[in-house]
Amino acid sequence: MALLLEHEFKPLPADKQVETLPFLEAVAHLPPFFDCLGTPIVYSPVKADLTGNIKKIRAVYDSNPAKFKTLQNILEAEKEMHGSAWPKTGATLALMWLKRGLKFMLVLLQSISDGERDEEHPNLIRVNAMKAYEIALKKYHGWMLQKLF
Repeated sequence: MALLLEHEFKPLPADKQVETLPFLEAVAHLPPFFDCLGTPIVYSPVKADLTGNIKKIRAVYDSNPAKFKTLQNILEAEKEMHGSAWPKTGATLALMWLKRGLKFMLVLLQSISDGERDEEHPNLIRVNAMKAYEIALKKYHGWMLQKLF
């Protein structure tokens, strides 16, 4: 938890432009959070997804840091480059999935903070994880992946 607090997101500036590098530096510290939650097999897909999406966005940024100073710059460039395939490609798609993963974490932590729990198994966070999945990810997954989760 201390790691998350140490690398918290900066307030959104007045122009609402999110600088890519500070954003990537902040989110890069989130995947290890899942190591604290217990059974690695349960959370490894979410952790791997976050990590992969961060790497995709970072690769675009690293290709031209001046051009891709903000996340908006990446989105605009990819929209122009990919045309009708946009936004379901490249770093734009990675950013959409990263946002969904962040929402999963937010709902999970909020549910734990609110004291929601399974009275029969109070030390497990299954109820919290299921709530987070239902709210943040389920609607984007097909039937088979939903059942797997």
